[in-house]
Amino acid sequence: MPKNLKRLRNQLFESIFNNAHGGISIISPEGIWIKVNKSIENLLGYKESELIGTNFKDITHRDDLELDVEHMQELLDGTLENYQIEKRYFHKNGSVVWVLLSVSLVRDETDSPIYFISQMTDISVHKSASGRLDFLMNVVNEQNEKLKDFAHIATHDIRTHVGNLFSITEFLEEDFEEVLSSNENFKMLKESLANLNDTINNLSSIRENKKRSFKKLKRLSLHKYVESAIYNVSAIAKKEKCQIINNVNKGVKIQGIEAYLDSIILNFLTNSIKYKSDKRLPVIELSSEIDNEYVVLKIKDNGLGMDLEKSYDKLFTLNGILHKHHDSRGIGLYITKNNVENIGGKIEVESVVDEGTVFSTYFLKAEPISQGDHRVRFA
Repeated sequence: MPKNLKRLRNQLFESIFNNAHGGISIISPEGIWIKVNKSIENLLGYKESELIGTNFKDITHRDDLELDVEHMQELLDGTLENYQIEKRYFHKNGSVVWVLLSVSLVRDETDSPIYFISQMTDISVHKSASGRLDFLMNVVNEQNEKLKDFAHIATHDIRTHVGNLFSITEFLEEDFEEVLSSNENFKMLKESLANLNDTINNLSSIRENKKRSFKKLKRLSLHKYVESAIYNVSAIAKKEKCQIINNVNKGVKIQGIEAYLDSIILNFLTNSIKYKSDKRLPVIELSSEIDNEYVVLKIKDNGLGMDLEKSYDKLFTLNGILHKHHDSRGIGLYITKNNVENIGGKIEVESVVDEGTVFSTYFLKAEPISQGDHRVRFA
């Protein structure tokens, strides 16, 4: 090679080496620092004179050393052309520096190894953010386990209270049989307790069957669950002078989970009553229709309505409170949407301010069981 060309190449190499934004170093086949650029000094806190002649292993985190040395040997053996790993070095001040390390091997004319070229990119900020995310995920998982424990305890305790209330109603019936036998409010109380007990049983079933999937959905009568939900809010509806009309087809069946379906319908009904208009008596109409593989439950009210252009993005979010109400928590629709999606459905909404809202909930349709077909289709 002509001397001028060789000198030019060396100058170009020196310029790239010294001015590179990322750290570049030259290391002997034995792992000794031969040359480092300014970025390496800034990255690791050592001056070049402090690194030259020392082994890179001296400031490498021990948990990352084995993989690094293994790959270097593979370069020397010729089984690897280059490698890239994330590894940790110890800064001169004792802190840990995360780098993305890229290494290649330079050989001479006889194919003997001369030195390694290592390039380092500081990824400490990225790893720190990743570490915080891992920490937060651990916190979330821990809190999730605590919530499961809380749900177990709460379900158990509520079941105990419901049992006590059942006993009290029996005592009252024994003491005041003539008065209470024809009392409609007492009858409503007893049926509400029975429905509450069913809900607790259903929630327990969900907790015990954590791996429930779409294949485990049950064949449920939509009309029946609508009737049950209407009854459960009958006292509230009576107080608010709200008329609830059930036009759901009695023969239609959906695929669902009992507790989810209870919660979904109940949330929509209580929301419609809660956000009624003071300008008119509240009316809620429930109806059903078939849309391909779905059964669509439509719940229409004549309440306050919503400006969906402004509020749709937070309609189904946590703390998505759209109307001022003393009982608003901003979690009802969030939970409802999750329950619907967990059983393979979806929700659509139409609304006009001061006219009302229509929520259309899509449930997977349960195919009718033909005569003579005794196979079990649903768990």
